[in-house]
Amino acid sequence: MLVGKKERVIMGIDPGTAVMGYGVILERGSKIELIAMGVVKMDHLDDHFLKLQRIFSKTVGLVDEYKPDVMALEAPFYGKNIQVMLKLGRAQGIAMAAALSRDVPITEYAPRKIKQSITGNGSAGKEQVAAMLQRLLNFKETPEFLDATDGLAVAVCHSFQRVSSAGTGKSYSGWDAFAKDNQKRLK
Repeated sequence: MLVGKKERVIMGIDPGTAVMGYGVILERGSKIELIAMGVVKMDHLDDHFLKLQRIFSKTVGLVDEYKPDVMALEAPFYGKNIQVMLKLGRAQGIAMAAALSRDVPITEYAPRKIKQSITGNGSAGKEQVAAMLQRLLNFKETPEFLDATDGLAVAVCHSFQRVSSAGTGKSYSGWDAFAKDNQKRLK
């Protein structure tokens, strides 16, 4: 009998300040299956801090419901608008804090890395990513928002990294590990 965990639950998050996408998969060896995917909408909230509060509470709720072994997040991309990047970074940080508050390890991936691992093309569009995930995970319904499949793509990307042993994402096992690796950010 083999020792060790044969399966794990991976939660993927695509942080956003209007819509946050998430996906949850079950990994059994090299096979993956869809558990859940969806979105958390915040476009009806005017206050940025209320949006952050919603991201935190909804992410904690998802972690409590699905009990992931690991959370994978899409890292903010570097755009021209520094205000948008700052808000996305805050959204990502809040999602990280929610996972870390429940001792869930975190890995983050660049958007290009996620698209590359799902479609073979780092410049693939959201629709191409969604179509590939529908084939990979055998689901028919088209999500209301492509943000849901973006969140799912992050989880699948993380699973593929383990299978291929390429693990290039940045992982933290808790607050202490994150703080130790990010001392300059804590001042």
